Amino acid sequence: MHFIGTCADVTAGKRERLMKGAKRFSYKTLCLLIKEQFPELYESLALNFYNHWSTKTQHTATHYILVHSASEYFFRKV
Repeated sequence: MHFIGTCADVTAGKRERLMKGAKRFSYKTLCLLIKEQFPELYESLALNFYNHWSTKTQHTATHYILVHSASEYFFRKV
């Protein structure tokens, strides 16, 4: 998995392409992947605490999308 950036780091067009066809995904599973592969990001976002946007976690065929503090974090699947 590779961290692409947040919704603030990409253009509106790229965000739309990244979100195209997105379906719900397990927040818990994505948090475990982030904890394993990006421990600094896991700690800085405090993903071990309740996240009001956890139900907005999604994935596409190529990306995972974590929503935290009303920001989308994009990760490319490997």
